[in-house]
Amino acid sequence: MVLQAQTSNYEIKTQEIALSLLAATQENRSFLANLRDQMRWDDKLLAWAMSNPGLRVQLFRFIDTLPALHDKSEIAAHLQEYLGDESVELPAALKGMLNFANPNSAPGQLAATTVITATETLAHKYISGENTKQVLKTIERLRKDKMAFTVDLLGEAVITETEAQSYLERYIDLMQQLTQASKSWNKVPLIDEADGVSIPQVQVSVKLTAFYSQFDPLDATGSEEKVSERIRILLRRAAEFGASVHFDMEQYAYKDITFSILKKILMEDEFRTRTDVGMTLQAYLRDSEQDARDLIAWAKQRGYPVTIRLVKGAYWDQETIKSMQKHWQQPVYNDKAATDANFEAITQLLLENHQYIYAAIGSHNVRSQARAIAIAESLGVKKRSFEMQVLYGMGDKIAKSLVDKGYRVRVYCPYGELLPGMAYLIRRLLENTANSSFLRQNMENRPASELLAPPKVNPEKDTLHNVNTNGFVGAADTDYSLVDTRTRASSDLTKVKNNLGKTYLPLINGEYVQTDEVVDSVNPSNKSEVVGKIGLASVEQAEAAMKAAANAFKVWRKTPVSERAAILRKAADLMENRRPELSAWIVLEVGKPVREADGEVSEAIDFCRYYALEMERLDKGVNYDIAGETNKYIYQPRGIAVVISPWNFPLAIAAGMTLAALVAGNSTILKPAETSSVIAAKFAEIMVEAGIPKGVFQYLPGKGSKVGAYLVNHIGTHIIAFTGSQEVGCRIYADAAIVKPGQKHMKRVIAEMGGKNAIIVDESADLDAAVVGVVQSAFGYSGQKCSACSRVIVLEPVYETFVQRFVEATKSLNIGAAELPSTQVGPVIDANAQARILEYIEKGKTESSIALEMTAPDNGYYIGPVIFKDVPANGIIAQQEIFGPVVAVIKAKDFQKALQIANGTDYALTGGIYSRTPSHIEQAQTDFEVGNLYINRTITGAIVARQPFGGFKLSGVGSKAGGPDYLLQFLEPKTVTENIQRQGFAPIEGAD
Repeated sequence: MVLQAQTSNYEIKTQEIALSLLAATQENRSFLANLRDQMRWDDKLLAWAMSNPGLRVQLFRFIDTLPALHDKSEIAAHLQEYLGDESVELPAALKGMLNFANPNSAPGQLAATTVITATETLAHKYISGENTKQVLKTIERLRKDKMAFTVDLLGEAVITETEAQSYLERYIDLMQQLTQASKSWNKVPLIDEADGVSIPQVQVSVKLTAFYSQFDPLDATGSEEKVSERIRILLRRAAEFGASVHFDMEQYAYKDITFSILKKILMEDEFRTRTDVGMTLQAYLRDSEQDARDLIAWAKQRGYPVTIRLVKGAYWDQETIKSMQKHWQQPVYNDKAATDANFEAITQLLLENHQYIYAAIGSHNVRSQARAIAIAESLGVKKRSFEMQVLYGMGDKIAKSLVDKGYRVRVYCPYGELLPGMAYLIRRLLENTANSSFLRQNMENRPASELLAPPKVNPEKDTLHNVNTNGFVGAADTDYSLVDTRTRASSDLTKVKNNLGKTYLPLINGEYVQTDEVVDSVNPSNKSEVVGKIGLASVEQAEAAMKAAANAFKVWRKTPVSERAAILRKAADLMENRRPELSAWIVLEVGKPVREADGEVSEAIDFCRYYALEMERLDKGVNYDIAGETNKYIYQPRGIAVVISPWNFPLAIAAGMTLAALVAGNSTILKPAETSSVIAAKFAEIMVEAGIPKGVFQYLPGKGSKVGAYLVNHIGTHIIAFTGSQEVGCRIYADAAIVKPGQKHMKRVIAEMGGKNAIIVDESADLDAAVVGVVQSAFGYSGQKCSACSRVIVLEPVYETFVQRFVEATKSLNIGAAELPSTQVGPVIDANAQARILEYIEKGKTESSIALEMTAPDNGYYIGPVIFKDVPANGIIAQQEIFGPVVAVIKAKDFQKALQIANGTDYALTGGIYSRTPSHIEQAQTDFEVGNLYINRTITGAIVARQPFGGFKLSGVGSKAGGPDYLLQFLEPKTVTENIQRQGFAPIEGAD
């Protein structure tokens, strides 16, 4: 009851303070009329964006592209492309400006000039300066208005270690310049001291991810080591200058590791007594209240206060989209009222613990700030223990009102060049024009009772809708930002390592059979480590498997689809339960890094559930009935399927091809690659446990040249599903086409045969995103994916810049054993692959120049990433699939030439484009010859049902895996027509 009474008192006081603040801000509204014309243009632009969602999207996309455009003609052309669409409503005067025929014309140049001016006006409204000189002017103006500041350096998204070191140095230089300037500042008691104690005049805000280019929660230990040393240097220099440092919070994935690192450092003897350091809490996170409690408990233990900046959060869209795509629990509230309520609850929590925490309340919502003041005044919180914060350019009026009432206000001042600052600017514009924005609602003259009402949470609004493709929901990848998942992954890796070296035998007709030949499957990260011993089946055993499959098919083909589907779903559940263990086997047997191995397990699970659902759909058939006659279109299985799976996706592709054949009613023999037969054996164990009948599924490791060829050429084989090299795939296709004596069917071949995949980077691309995307696409799993990027085609205007950053970003990658969480580039699969790749590298040196050739460990089958530049489009390394960490960078004079180069190979599997030019994106969708085209993202990692995978030309034959027509290849369609008339009588629907 006491707490309830206290809360009621807080609300009464909140309303009084809020009404006073709101009245003050609305009194100042008229000052807009006195701003110069450009600012009125700015306000009109935002007003138009608010009223037209189509314009809002296109306008912000154009602004995002603008810094990459090199001259007024490009700006004019892009302006036409983005805003010229009929669906975009614009005032007549502005629409008329877009009716120029030529971007080089006087009207085009005028439009470009106008846009540049308007965008610079917008940028300067939210960014405090482009250099230190401009920032100092902003700071001096703020201090004149009795406001403190914190400076944030824009463009912190570092992708190279050179940039990470530069980030640290730039902040040290910034602090030095600001503190030097501060010596001439007049003291402002309201912000420079409180309760008789001086407050540092200079404050900077930094982000942890900018201190290490490979910052990753999966590698918590390695990231902590790299980041911590740079933080210590920053804090030491800040102490020398007398500056305070605040650590911002970024995406949810980095939250826990950020708190962990900062807590440890600030408990070290050297830093424990520092009270000029702060951290950030984001109220839109569901677990932020618990984080606040944990920080308070830690601060009590530490014995010296730290600042906690409380904000609503700036990555809502990104967090929501990521959680949906990953099928993770949504970390942020869906309902803005829930965020506001949480903000108020945490505000109270922080202020109730003001002895241990300095609260910095960051909000532009009058009610949120008033609530904090009401609680602080009711509790008698000292002035040193709390302050109010606003963003530069967004909270001017409320900041002035707060200052006038005697509160300490700090303005968050981002500064930097327009290009790196554009992402920040876009976020600010989105906030300003969002329907739920307090600033927008206030601008729309909503009644005070509505603006200041307590947040009312609606549970129905706070639901997350998963990505759902026709009833299918994909498996969730492991979230390695969580400590528990990392602990289990490490534990299961240890368990698997304790079970290495066992023997795995062929499974024929439900029994494991002994073999004459046994080979070692070794860990490519450490070739002296035997993962397992593989019993290789003989041709005679292959014949026994074929007979067992033929016999089992008689019953399996008539087994109800519901029962077949149930086995697949049981297999999916078993894989889900054994996920960390299966990931560990993939890591150790084929050298795939941890996160990518986990993604492969997800894909295998998805194949189980998706193909089960698809077969149930197909089993319904289609009816084309007419009066007196029924016509049914149904499917039946073909017979025996031989699955020849590769080593690079030893679980996912093996499972996908096998499960498709099985659920369609075919008995199936899986012949895996020798180098990944342990993982295939684990899949076989799962299928047996899931209840697959004897003979229906058989695991047959064997020499490809003998057993594989025997199965392909066997007259009992109906389907051959193959993934591998073009050479082998073409041979299988040719052999399968020969009808042998006694054979009464044509064999169906489904073959995926690789690619020579290209990513085009044009002059409008976001180079930060392009470099990161190319690095991941090229060197993920050491380039050993069918979809890997092995060619980058870059347009001339950005060629040199791209190559330089691509090389530096690649240099920053960690090369090592796949089991290490720090590893981005592991080994290649075996000695043969290593030798073949090295041979290609030598050939490349005769026709191109080396931009980068990294060294690698020698205890496994390692090859460091290699980048060739100025590669001729028809060169060997630009035409032949290498299947390793080797990339050819090719220069193109324009986009048409880039497309021509991209299409100039025998392959058509995957491709990508980084561009912010709508016409280029549109043309790529029709003219880029690939089965899977990826726009402004990586070109690897296709997801079942979302991005069905497969290509054409010599990349393969057959429908796309994980797509709606894949199962049709394993089925024979059949039409059944029945005359239902009897002596002129037929049942008529609806008759009496």
